[in-house]
Amino acid sequence: MSFPFDRVANGSVATIGSFDGLHLGHQRLLEHVRNEAGERGLPSIVMSFEPTPKEFFLAAKPPSRLMRFREKFEALAANGIDIFFCPRFNEAMKNIAADTFIRQILVHALNVRHLVIGDDFRFAQDREGHLDMLRQAGSTLGFTVEQMSSVVEHDVRVSSSVIRDALWEGDLERATALLGRPYRMSGKVIVGERVGRKLGYPTANVNLNRKQSAVMGIFAVRVTGADWGPLDAVASVGTRPTFGGIKPLLEVHIFDFDRNIYGEYIHVDFIGRLRSEEKFDDVDELVEQMHRDSELAKEILAA
Repeated sequence: MSFPFDRVANGSVATIGSFDGLHLGHQRLLEHVRNEAGERGLPSIVMSFEPTPKEFFLAAKPPSRLMRFREKFEALAANGIDIFFCPRFNEAMKNIAADTFIRQILVHALNVRHLVIGDDFRFAQDREGHLDMLRQAGSTLGFTVEQMSSVVEHDVRVSSSVIRDALWEGDLERATALLGRPYRMSGKVIVGERVGRKLGYPTANVNLNRKQSAVMGIFAVRVTGADWGPLDAVASVGTRPTFGGIKPLLEVHIFDFDRNIYGEYIHVDFIGRLRSEEKFDDVDELVEQMHRDSELAKEILAA
């Protein structure tokens, strides 16, 4: 899809960042962008990159992604953002000079009239671009720049990296507090090997479509479809070591649910972590553990 230049003919209000997870800090910044755009009668724009700069520079071992591209696109739309501009981050973007970035992207492409940035924002080659440079350019090129401070919760600066750490440690309560909602994974239900059904625990399987998952293990979750839910469930994120699996997969067993949902797009909200993934000596031992996991998940979700 090409950029809608006609929509920014009179200007725009924009912000730039990865916006991975759309946490409380992101939400406050986006609310301000929406308000500024509304007052000026201009479209709001979020500019991001695909892959993210961190994924590009740490290609061998990228940080886990809290949101896939589609999830971010949908979340930004739900937050009232008019345009999501997401150019590819490649060698050319890596090496772009700050002045070129400002003139070609901010002014020529986005026609920015007001730019809102976070307090840790840097841009362009070697992160040479900074707030003072933007303000100086804006005074010449006709846009204003506003920097917003970070959101602090319980003496912690809210950030995607802090949320990743909390999720990896299984501290879903902390992650939920910083996100302002439960951590969510979304995706289309695929046809699996039907191992769970044979064991009495049919599962909805979803490909992670991530290089790294932010969570691994067994969880109490709630699942929502296009026209149903949320429903209580137990989920596994892992490689199924008992069956020699390699590729990580999200498997969800929805309690008291007997509907064919292959091909449906579902949302899985992570409420509580039960345990790490294990390799069992035999299937009977695995099934016993699945019984215990289901009962514990029901207790957590009923609380």
